[in-house]
Amino acid sequence: MWRRIRQLLLKEFLQFRRDRSAWLRLLVPPMIQVLLFGYAATFEVFNVPSAILDQDRSPESRTLVDAFAHSSRFQLRLQPSSREQVQQAVESSTVQVGIIVPPGFSERLRQGQSAPLQVLVDGTNSNSALIALGYVGEIAGGVGQAYARDLAERNGRALGSPLVQIEVARRYWYNPNLNSRWFFVPGVIGTLVLVTIVNLTAFAIVREREVGTLEQLLVTPIRPVEFILGKTLPFFCIGLVEVLLVAALGMLWFRVPFVGNPLLLFAGTCLFLLSTLAIGLLISTLCRTQQQAFATNFFVLNPMFILSGFSFPIHSMPEPLQWLTLLDPLRYYLVIIRGTFLKGVGLDILWPQFAGLAALSLVLLALSVLRFRKSLD
Repeated sequence: MWRRIRQLLLKEFLQFRRDRSAWLRLLVPPMIQVLLFGYAATFEVFNVPSAILDQDRSPESRTLVDAFAHSSRFQLRLQPSSREQVQQAVESSTVQVGIIVPPGFSERLRQGQSAPLQVLVDGTNSNSALIALGYVGEIAGGVGQAYARDLAERNGRALGSPLVQIEVARRYWYNPNLNSRWFFVPGVIGTLVLVTIVNLTAFAIVREREVGTLEQLLVTPIRPVEFILGKTLPFFCIGLVEVLLVAALGMLWFRVPFVGNPLLLFAGTCLFLLSTLAIGLLISTLCRTQQQAFATNFFVLNPMFILSGFSFPIHSMPEPLQWLTLLDPLRYYLVIIRGTFLKGVGLDILWPQFAGLAALSLVLLALSVLRFRKSLD
């Protein structure tokens, strides 16, 4: 048995060796995608196109305008002279945020009252709009607090009782600077491995069937189980190499810390690879041509990505979809890889994820092997 599997493995690796461009296709695109995701995928918002209309034209209003102008979050592209110009700029998408400082702004501040500030936000992209609006509140609040302290000191707190403030002492665990790359890069490892291994497994077996070499292999003494092991083990090794390379790139290039146990991550990666191999094998039993495999991969992988929690929080999804995520191997692996990378947690914390991934891998492998044997018959 093992001799036949070894010969089939040798055949697969010789085929990879002859196709020199195959290694480039397998290794270079994931590295490029990690770089693209690392730089482009972020929850932070910078250089938001903005316009500020200062109708008060006072030292206080100019201080506020300067605070926005010198912030990296906003980029002043327009200095309108009327409300209509601000509204038109937002409607035409020239700017995303329009800020209007009304007349009497400084007078209210000098009297110790709240001063209104009108903000028009293009809500087409709701996520960016909410983040930008939060930055507006943060900058305006900082200017207001600084002015209130200065006013109280200059007037000897004559405007009322001493200022009472609640100060929040913030401490962010595991990601002190809230660097979104620390969140995205480990997740990219799981998504790239999922896409690569499923595609390799499905296309390799479908290609064998399409060109007629599958039947030639099966008339040899090799058994279906041996054939499955011989075809999938090379992709398992490729998956491990890809995880190693992408993880090294994330740690060395993007400075993502790894504080966990490498053996624990290795065990979780092996379970995840088994599940991805099973999905690719299952797809190969449903398709007769590579075009069908491509369409099926697109149909399967996109929902898995959406339901994994990579970008969209699972707890924000409707309850039926939250139950559906339990069938997604990527959901469990993302928790494992982020937990080992950033938190350094052990098996005592991650055992539910390992148990879920192991159960899912066994079920998927059993279904794929049974389905593959049936398709051969």
